[in-house]
Amino acid sequence: MSETSTKPYLLRALYEWCTDNGYTPYIVVTVDARTRVPAEFVKNGEIVLNISFDATGNLKMDNDFIHFKARFGGVAREIELPVENVSAIYARENGQGMAFEVKREDQQERKKKPDAKKLQAAKLTTDNDRVQGAPILTSVLASVPRDDDDKPDPDPPKNHGKPKLTRIK
Repeated sequence: MSETSTKPYLLRALYEWCTDNGYTPYIVVTVDARTRVPAEFVKNGEIVLNISFDATGNLKMDNDFIHFKARFGGVAREIELPVENVSAIYARENGQGMAFEVKREDQQERKKKPDAKKLQAAKLTTDNDRVQGAPILTSVLASVPRDDDDKPDPDPPKNHGKPKLTRIK
């Protein structure tokens, strides 16, 4: 049996760290034919997505894909991202996170490999069905460029203590 990649586990752990500390988790994804995102928001073959609880609906981070619903320009969209295409996850507020190496295959190689969805539909479960690769981990610098650098942070992170519930009458 082949070893499972650590990447989906690290993504889930950093997502949880961001939310526990009041930060907004962002992911950077390399877009290809298997990635379902709004094409108008893709820049240089990549898209940066806010995956916070407030920005997504039905977020599910599996070992192979990340699925959720999100609004783009007021229009609800279904988003599907292969975990192997995620190149970084970081906190918007301070840039802390982790980067991963994403291998870009040329179209000829991709055509030769079996499509994961077709294999799943055919219920093939052999170890050869999945492409396994250990991610190369690097830190994301705090100077990660953001689209909203010139805008003031509308909701800065609160005290790093325990969350407090405020009762409103």
